[in-house]
Amino acid sequence: MTEETGGPAILVLEDGRVFHGRSFGATGETFGEAVFNTGMTGYQETLTDPSHHRQIVVMTAPHIGNTGMNGEDSESGRIWVAGLVVREPSRVTSHWSSQRSLAEEMRSQGVVGIALTGTRALTRHLRDKGVMRAAVSTVETDPRALLARVRERPTMAGADLVAQVGTETPYEVLPPAGRKPRFHVVAVDLGMTSTTSWRLAERDCRVTVLPAAATAKEILAHRPDGVFFSSGPGDPSTADTPVAAVRGILDAGTPLFGICFGNQLLGRALGLGTYKLPFGHRGLNQPVRNTRTGRVAITSQNHGFAVDAPLDGPFDTPYGRAEVSHIGLHDQVVEGLRLLERPAFSTQFHPEAAAGPHDAAELFDEFVELMSAQPAPAAEQ
Repeated sequence: MTEETGGPAILVLEDGRVFHGRSFGATGETFGEAVFNTGMTGYQETLTDPSHHRQIVVMTAPHIGNTGMNGEDSESGRIWVAGLVVREPSRVTSHWSSQRSLAEEMRSQGVVGIALTGTRALTRHLRDKGVMRAAVSTVETDPRALLARVRERPTMAGADLVAQVGTETPYEVLPPAGRKPRFHVVAVDLGMTSTTSWRLAERDCRVTVLPAAATAKEILAHRPDGVFFSSGPGDPSTADTPVAAVRGILDAGTPLFGICFGNQLLGRALGLGTYKLPFGHRGLNQPVRNTRTGRVAITSQNHGFAVDAPLDGPFDTPYGRAEVSHIGLHDQVVEGLRLLERPAFSTQFHPEAAAGPHDAAELFDEFVELMSAQPAPAAEQ
């Protein structure tokens, strides 16, 4: 195909469908859940998003890699996808910030990929049959042998992954130089992107980032003005420790904001269930409607699970009345929750949105307003 591709490679889905292509990136073999991403840009942010841990990502845009890779746009310190599927890797890298090609970066980090002309057929198959376990191999020539190993792999349902991707030690992110912090936010890292902490810091928040296992007592010991629960990978039904932390924050009445996995945690804390979507939402072009204003925002999303909540108005929870704040217009999936009697809300989509869009960025301002309306922590009064 191009000088960026190598020898023959195969992709095998757990239902037996086989796709043939050329090696792209590292050689070898990789396993994961095959998902598709509809974004036409932002592949570096996608690859480095910890929410893609244990997933083989199929890019639906036909041409990937033209801007290369740089040191500024990554959402974490490494590539997290298990593998990458593209139609046509860029023959050249052309951007002022580029430091190396996508294929070079994949090889340096051992990320196996495949370039194949059938990405449209593959995407339609996943859209019709649902995401499923898969493998990409540049070393196995027998699809049946590879299929047997695919079917031995665990599914994403029941996967407890947040402890594998978040920080192990606390750290801080400060506002831009010369600006004094107005608020102190504790962020629980369940697979948090770097853009998220900067969205808070640029609003003059000092952000203390804690590991996923942080308890409500440990979080509140920092006397935060607000608590943030981040995005992350895996099945929210396994995340009992973070759910208990969310409940502790709600009990304390401290303002709370959650994104993506954090939205699912809030749902569970309110007594709601979660379920796996057939193929999920991944891309930069997902429309959601604000149930209060009717305003539609185009959003970035990356999730395979959703909250099961009533869409027809407020409902009762152990923490008072709550409502669905946003609804996805493609399939009526719950895209946000809001408590009506306590300072807490969450969104399933990504208002931090790197590489965009930024239609929903004002939700960070809403979090700041919630913190502004609360009494200062006891130590500061």
